[in-house]
Amino acid sequence: MELLGLISWILLLFLTLVSISFLLLCGYIHYQHVKYDHIPGPPRDSFFFGHAQTISKLVKKNQLVYDLYLDWVERYGPVIRMNHLHKVAILTVSPEALKEVLMSPKYKKGCIYNHGFSLFGVRFMGRGLVTDRDFDHWRKQRRIMDPAFSRTYLIELMAPFNEKAEELMERLAEKADGSCHVGMHAMMSRVALDVISKVAFGMETNSLEDDQTPFPWAISLVMKGTVEVRNPFIKYSREKQAFIRDVQESLRLLRETGRQCIERRRKAIQDGEEIPMDILTQILKGADLEGDFDMEILLDNFVTFFIAGQETTANQLSFTIMELARNPEILEKVQAEVDEVIGAKRDIEYGDLGKLQYLSQVLKEALRLYPPAPGTTRATEEEIVIEGVRIPPKVTLMFNSYVMGRMEKFYPDALVFNPGRFHPDAPKPYYSYFPFSLGPRSCIGQVFAQMEAKVVMAKLIQRYQFELVEGQSFRIMDTGTLRPMDGVVCRLRPRTNSAKAKNVD
Repeated sequence: MELLGLISWILLLFLTLVSISFLLLCGYIHYQHVKYDHIPGPPRDSFFFGHAQTISKLVKKNQLVYDLYLDWVERYGPVIRMNHLHKVAILTVSPEALKEVLMSPKYKKGCIYNHGFSLFGVRFMGRGLVTDRDFDHWRKQRRIMDPAFSRTYLIELMAPFNEKAEELMERLAEKADGSCHVGMHAMMSRVALDVISKVAFGMETNSLEDDQTPFPWAISLVMKGTVEVRNPFIKYSREKQAFIRDVQESLRLLRETGRQCIERRRKAIQDGEEIPMDILTQILKGADLEGDFDMEILLDNFVTFFIAGQETTANQLSFTIMELARNPEILEKVQAEVDEVIGAKRDIEYGDLGKLQYLSQVLKEALRLYPPAPGTTRATEEEIVIEGVRIPPKVTLMFNSYVMGRMEKFYPDALVFNPGRFHPDAPKPYYSYFPFSLGPRSCIGQVFAQMEAKVVMAKLIQRYQFELVEGQSFRIMDTGTLRPMDGVVCRLRPRTNSAKAKNVD
């Protein structure tokens, strides 16, 4: 009886503690509601989960959550509140706020970037350039790497850009019979991987030659993992355990490959061997000059550059091909420009890129409608007022290029693909266009990416006529970056002037 009484007492104490904890949690969530409920926003799904249920349903259906955000800002205004348990995030489409926050170094990246440190318990991008929230530490890294992305250095990379783009053209020639169905996103992913491997790290992944190479599969799995991990209960799902293990192994493959690559290159530098003057060499030299050789940080950036350099460029190229195929009059105009500037030349020169003005406009317009990296966040330390709305301190501000790029307020006929928006004489978008972010933490590789994109697109347009296979949905899929869901499946055939191009050395 005494034992039974003790058990009953312990059970009562446990229930009391649970009840007190539950009441405290409810009180804290209510306090957060009171603190932020003056900020406009859609009604919460529930007291506890806020807007999480609505967002979770969209993710499960492979629907794009940013379309929901666009609807919300159109309905509730330029500053809206989103709740999840005790957490609150503020989405704003105010150009003035964007200018104030992104252009200033005093605003750190939001806590969401902490999720990029590791993925399912395996180090992912760690404290690399994208995810490092410590501004001073980030600035030191950026200073080391900046020379590797200078215009002067990148001009020297035209040869490998041409080489890998030419390999892509050869692979496409095997399928350009006017009837074969070609998944252009898959092909762009393979060429982008080969480019970043060769140009950045002196590696030959040969994914264009061998579509069974593990790197594209590993990167794709990791990107899927960045989406799946948003579900806090995934690690408890029996059905997802095999997927989680595959993601973990993919991360280990990326980091171990990076370790071997870095160690070989560092030894070659120390031994005075002849080495390629690629991005990895520049980074290692900078790290030695700074006296700050940290293998884990270097691996963080190795993975970051592979992900960013392959995934985002492949997606931009795929969306560009999709829109050109949907807009024959625009395709004809850019074909005429490529024919005039490039003609039948095999090797595109750096000077040619600046003359491809209309192609630049096409690429920029594709980024407006389909930014592969659609948003960024910043954390506030102090109270800030946006569009007359008081934002309490210690909150995450969300800025979304996809949402702002599709607002009629900033772009009339926003859903129409119109490269004329980026004509040199057209008004410049006022802090509503930021596919590479803005300010001190803008993407270090944006010039690299656009040079690569221009070379690949110019060669593709020079050589081939392409049309979309019927029945595609044109939906957008979020896999950590935005990509075309159906893969941009096309039929290709050689252009009439392609024979000339093949005969020119």
